[in-house]
Amino acid sequence: MARSARASSQRGSVTVVTAGIIAIVVVAGMGVADVGKVLIARNHAQEAADAAALAAAQEMAIATGRPPADWAADYASRNGAALTACTCAAGSTEAVISVTVPVGRLMLLPGDRTIAASARAVVDVPATPPP
Repeated sequence: MARSARASSQRGSVTVVTAGIIAIVVVAGMGVADVGKVLIARNHAQEAADAAALAAAQEMAIATGRPPADWAADYASRNGAALTACTCAAGSTEAVISVTVPVGRLMLLPGDRTIAASARAVVDVPATPPP
């Protein structure tokens, strides 16, 4: 009987180790999913900032009468972002845009998260040829 009691206690320790390994794998999987979600949000934020900066620069290059900041806000929102800053005055040659994109809830960290990105677009004004 001593032999069966010993085998039973060893099986119990294997179960505890297995449960610990499964818990570690689950937490690591959740961490990988969170990192993936943040990286995707970062990519979306940068794409939105780039699009907004290019839209503002286009308005500065070929004016339609609408403020460049309006174009930037429009393109940022079309890409799921919120415009947080726009240094893009009409008549200037540079647009600097900042946007934020919500990441949402993560599995391992409480609360909602947002990602910020910025982009810069420069209007290249060709030199006037001499007469």
